[in-house]
Parts: sequence; C-alpha cells; structure tokens
Amino acid sequence: MTVIKQDDLIQSVADALQFISYYHPVDFIQAMHEAYLREESPAAKDSMAQILINSRMCATGHRPICQDTGIVTVFVKVGMDVRWDGATMSVDDMINEGVRRAYNLPENVLRASILADPAGARKNTKDNTP
Repeated sequence: MTVIKQDDLIQSVADALQFISYYHPVDFIQAMHEAYLREESPAAKDSMAQILINSRMCATGHRPICQDTGIVTVFVKVGMDVRWDGATMSVDDMINEGVRRAYNLPENVLRASILADPAGARKNTKDNTP
C-alpha cells in the first residue's frame, strides 16, 4: 500500500510549477543550441542566442522566462492501493491548493491569468485555480 500525505501532494504540485516556470527542458536547450550552430542568418542566430541567454538568466535567477505562465493542467493517476494519510481535502482541492501556493509564492509570484466565469463576469481568480 502506498501512503501519500496531503501536504506532500500539495507541496509537490507547488514545487513542480515553480520549477517549470524557470527551467527549460534539457532537450530543448540542446536542440536550440544545435540549431544556433547550424543557422546561417545573422538575425535568426541573434534571436536564438537571446533565447538561450534568457533561458540561462531565468534558471540562475529563478524567474519565469515568460510573464504569462499559462494555464495549469494536471493529470493524476492514482492506483488502487493508495491511502491518503491525514487528508482533509479531496484530490482536486489538494491540487488546487498546490497551484495556489505556487502562483502566490512571495519569492517568485507567477502571473495569474485564469478567469472565473470566462463567458460572464470574467473575474480573475488571482491564484490561477479553476
């Protein structure tokens, strides 16, 4: 039986969102560098160099590469033998709390752009949760 603590799931979601806000995947960096080396156009080469420089600055400074950090989509696969240790929230609520914590982290506040009732009142949720 696998035991998952509520706070561990919440913190894992928050940590993952912070991580992907300022680190590009290694394969992307490698592909961009390889494309830079092959590129013949000076303007295109300069653009790729700027992307690589910005990516490094984001990784070292732990700041998002883009102001718009997007919409969070979480896929969860929970097995049959999982026990939630001390959980007082549903899995959806735990994930939303992780998103909330990630987007409101004082050291790296992310831009919340999700609207409640997008076809109606269009009120920003201020924490990027649904």
